[in-house]
Amino acid sequence: MRFQLIKRPMLALALATAAPLASGLVVADAAGAQSTERSFSADDLPDIVLLGNVDPALRKAQAIVNGDVITDTDIDHRLALVLAANGGRIDEAERQRLRLQIVRNLIDEKLQLQEAAENDIRIPESEVQRSFDRVAQNFKRTPAQFEAYLSQSGSSAASLKAQIRAELAWSRVLRRKVEPLVNVGDDEVQAVVDKLNAAKGKDEYHVGEIFLTATTENLDQVMEDAARIVGQVRGGASFVAYARQFSEASTAGLGGDLGWVRAEQLSDALAPVLAAMQPGQISDPIPVPGGVAIMSLLEKRQVLAADPTLAILSLKQLTVPLKADTTEAQARAKVAELGSLTQKMGGCGGVDALAKQVGGDVATNDAIRMKDLPPALQNVLGRMSIGEATPAFGSAEEGLRVLVLCGRDDSQVQAQAPNFDEIYNQMNEERVGMRARRYLRDLRRDAIVDYR
Repeated sequence: MRFQLIKRPMLALALATAAPLASGLVVADAAGAQSTERSFSADDLPDIVLLGNVDPALRKAQAIVNGDVITDTDIDHRLALVLAANGGRIDEAERQRLRLQIVRNLIDEKLQLQEAAENDIRIPESEVQRSFDRVAQNFKRTPAQFEAYLSQSGSSAASLKAQIRAELAWSRVLRRKVEPLVNVGDDEVQAVVDKLNAAKGKDEYHVGEIFLTATTENLDQVMEDAARIVGQVRGGASFVAYARQFSEASTAGLGGDLGWVRAEQLSDALAPVLAAMQPGQISDPIPVPGGVAIMSLLEKRQVLAADPTLAILSLKQLTVPLKADTTEAQARAKVAELGSLTQKMGGCGGVDALAKQVGGDVATNDAIRMKDLPPALQNVLGRMSIGEATPAFGSAEEGLRVLVLCGRDDSQVQAQAPNFDEIYNQMNEERVGMRARRYLRDLRRDAIVDYR
């Protein structure tokens, strides 16, 4: 029997997909020349007005994109994914703003699929199903159970599969038409490697971002929109879901995940804000060149320094149930008794015998990362030797638990030298993402969209 610490997965708009994508926009010509023609983005379409309640039994067209229809059912199912991600904690005004953004996203998906078809790119149903199955697995469900979950949430498997198909198709388009035009020189990569080596011991940050384009004319309105997003996320909404819905950065397809960065890699506006944040915090809206940024600090570490939270632990968990009528005094006495018994049991080899003695159960996990444990347990286990046990912890409902440290693999803890190939891939993806944003912008500009 194995045990695992289960964290409730975060359901973003697409929940999760197999391929990390760059979303956004790029230039019309292959060489990436700047267009002199005035352009606009999907966010500059004030004439999208959705009025009244929608009859769920009626599939009414809300927009037609170059002849392809987007129905109100498509919008409702996609909106349900976002609501599920946020536990339904979204007021009616915010739902309407989300609904407008979902219309824009669905329009982009139609354009991406149409561009894929123009380039004779087709995504087999089997590939879409494999991606869907992986998402279901991430949510600790079988595909059938996951379909039922989506249906209960007011969405559908078809809606998620449609988004998966669009993302996979767009990825193939970028691979064929954009990536061959992107060039990262070895000297550029080596320069980054040299900077990393020089920065050893300095702080670096695992960051999430939401970027909203703004001009001088609409900066105040965009700042207000960004403040609403910050308020929703601080109130418990999913940062990943909002990044996928609203962000115009190339990281939108990854839920805003920018990866690990150092302060000197960021603009002067962002660096001091990140330096003052603690992991788990989200920044206020920050005006930056070209728009407004919202930053989420996921983790913090030192460049090329050892990271003890990457240690892989082998643990045994002893669980002892408590009777429903157990008093606090009785529970404390049981905790003291377990503490005494675990000290005398002789390490991991004695756990099973002790479980029989106290009427408990034993579960094993041989590959759990230190960083995946609650902070309090990290502090305790970090100071323990092999064979030692934690103090008992738990609740009346779940019983008392004791973790016994049976092994520890520190091979991942040691500082790793900068990886040339990883840095090359990161730089390449950033440049592909920039071109992809301009590419999609041109598709929007040339599209014929009829709003109903």
